[in-house]
Amino acid sequence: MTHLFDCYVMVDWSASSTPKKGADSIWYCVVERQGAKLVETALHNPTTRETAMHDLADRLSDLSARGLRVLVGCDFAFGYPKDFAPSIGAQNWSDVWQRLSVMIKDGADNSNNRFAVAAELNRKISGTTGPFWGCPKAQQNEFLESKKPYMNPLTNEMRLCEQRISGVKPVWQLLGTGCVGSQTLMGIARLEQLRRHAWLQDHIKVWPFETGLNANSLGEITLAEIYPSQIKVQAQGNLPKDAIQVRTLARHYAELDQVGEMAPLFAGDPSLTDDEKDSVVREEGWVLGVGRSDKDQALDWLNSYLRAPNDIYRKSQEMIEHDVDVSGFDDDMQDVAIRMIHACGDVDVGVDIAYSPGGATIGRAALAKGCPILVDVEMVSHGIIRKRLAQYNPVVCTLNDARTPAKADELGTTRSAAALEFWGDWLDGSVVVIGNAPTALFHLIQGILDGRFAKPALIVACPVGFVGAMESKETLIALAGDLGVPYITLRGRRGGSAIAASALNALAKKGITQ
Repeated sequence: MTHLFDCYVMVDWSASSTPKKGADSIWYCVVERQGAKLVETALHNPTTRETAMHDLADRLSDLSARGLRVLVGCDFAFGYPKDFAPSIGAQNWSDVWQRLSVMIKDGADNSNNRFAVAAELNRKISGTTGPFWGCPKAQQNEFLESKKPYMNPLTNEMRLCEQRISGVKPVWQLLGTGCVGSQTLMGIARLEQLRRHAWLQDHIKVWPFETGLNANSLGEITLAEIYPSQIKVQAQGNLPKDAIQVRTLARHYAELDQVGEMAPLFAGDPSLTDDEKDSVVREEGWVLGVGRSDKDQALDWLNSYLRAPNDIYRKSQEMIEHDVDVSGFDDDMQDVAIRMIHACGDVDVGVDIAYSPGGATIGRAALAKGCPILVDVEMVSHGIIRKRLAQYNPVVCTLNDARTPAKADELGTTRSAAALEFWGDWLDGSVVVIGNAPTALFHLIQGILDGRFAKPALIVACPVGFVGAMESKETLIALAGDLGVPYITLRGRRGGSAIAASALNALAKKGITQ
């Protein structure tokens, strides 16, 4: 599978007039592809725009020198609505960028003249207070007001791409929550300097202006406009939202590229007319990933999703094998690891799979002899594919045995743990599969250590949850030598019936074909 990029740099810009760190300041995140893995190599918070641009220039020149293809996403507009360029005597986006680069004065301490530049542009365009607006009252003058003017002297309030994004504010607004007008003035000026940088000028292309609305002629370094609010983010410790957004976006685009789904993002909206495409490429620009509406995309997925089981399996296997290096697993464990990863849809679980050397081989041999399969909950039982059990191995779950509730009360434990008391003669030489209850795993370990329970041939342990799951699995790993029983497990809190059953299915039939 071919990737468009090897590195993803996402930038949250700022128009602050003083050096600043933390929330509402500049953040950038770098994610690199290193072999089959995606690795975050930087999450930085420069205090000024000048420092940020020096950092980015150094980093991009290094990445370019290493032969890596880089996507740089910036969270401000790369262009203005149609007819802005001719209104200031410019021909296209490039003229606009060059003019702003000359007009904007951005000091090393973040002091800048953005409101004065906006006023001068208003004077040129209309001779009144528009189209730009929004400034501190102390900076109001005859060509710039703090409030929105009665009428925009230009035809268009929004760019074509912004008309497809709900809740976005016009690029003319310079001040106020959620607006990017000031960031755009400052950001365009700085990007023009970056693309003219002596180390970078032959390596950078700006999408879609220099590439068209496609992924066929991207640069070694491609600059693209992004809209962070497209992706929902979750709190991460004490990090401000800006930092979380650049981290999330960098990972998001890297993962899309990892599975070959990045190219369509560069196409824009396929419903654009030829005249509209011309405006986008010549003057307005576009936001990466903005295209058809959510409803249209949903309808497309509804009509095109894979239906045939063999096709689904082959595609999943291809994606897992491409994204996960299983060469570090013993030969007998590689198929088991792949199936566990497939079951949860998360390639990152691979690093948490732990096992006894030769454990998978021992488990397969026991299954081939027809040994019982003992499970802690019915969900694990339901996940085991019976036709893969060549010896029609019995699958036993005693959780719902009529004697279990009373035994749980007697022992002062959960029903899942108490149910093990009724495994009896099945346990000796069996394969035990625990996919839910940490208490069941603890109880099994203690029973074997005490000599009350016979030894199974293999323990597949994937209990899940916040209380006891991690601890029970680490106890199994640490005491495996004392138990004298091999194991396969998934460290940490993750786990569940589906993952546990998938490991058993892989053991039962190596090399899944249907």
